[in-house]
Amino acid sequence: MQDLKGKVAIVTGGSRGIGRHIALQLAQRGADVAINYRSRQADADEVIKELAKIGVGALSIKADLSKMPEARGMIKDVHNKWGRIDILVNNAGITRDKSMRKLTDDDWNDVLDTNLGSVYATCSEVLNIMMDQKYGRIINITSFVGQAGNFGQANYAASKGGIIAFTKTMALEVAKHNITVNAIAPGFTETEMLAQVPENIREKIVARVPMGRFGQPEEIARAVAFLAAEGDYITGQQINVNGGVYM
Repeated sequence: MQDLKGKVAIVTGGSRGIGRHIALQLAQRGADVAINYRSRQADADEVIKELAKIGVGALSIKADLSKMPEARGMIKDVHNKWGRIDILVNNAGITRDKSMRKLTDDDWNDVLDTNLGSVYATCSEVLNIMMDQKYGRIINITSFVGQAGNFGQANYAASKGGIIAFTKTMALEVAKHNITVNAIAPGFTETEMLAQVPENIREKIVARVPMGRFGQPEEIARAVAFLAAEGDYITGQQINVNGGVYM
């Protein structure tokens, strides 16, 4: 399918994990894709090579999205290159897991600034571009932890729950401009982060999932591509791709 041909997409945190698969999925459907990364240039370069093989325009931008000027600058750089931005996928995120008794102010601020502050910064910067186009698809990657909570993740849960609330509010404000705003809420997904969890803990985690397995990054990516290409009458929603871990 080439149903996104002629469209320009941005995927934050697109150099690895779920973000990488999202970038590739959008490219396979024809979109030119810009990926953002913070520090791992080698990973970003590999994704750019894969995008080029697909035959779409590709761009990587280094930016620390916890800093709003850098997040806004990334949007401007993509717009300067291609003259439009049709799809924004806010995927970048970090964890600083500790129980509330051990959580520090830096742990709190780092996670909130990166996970939630970046969504505000990129969305507010891209808004006028999409309004002028009278078209836009914004997809924010949240988490079931933002819906259900999780031990040792008060900061992460607050950031991801905030994304859901932000998504609904922005969707209300921009629907009349043919801009949709939705969220994808993954469950436990096979990423580099999960791979570092000891096997005995992984077994306990997967036992919580009714479908009896972890999600795959490409399953999240397909949901994003669906919203970008086919979700014209879907807005203000969070779609759970979680194997039933939260219903």
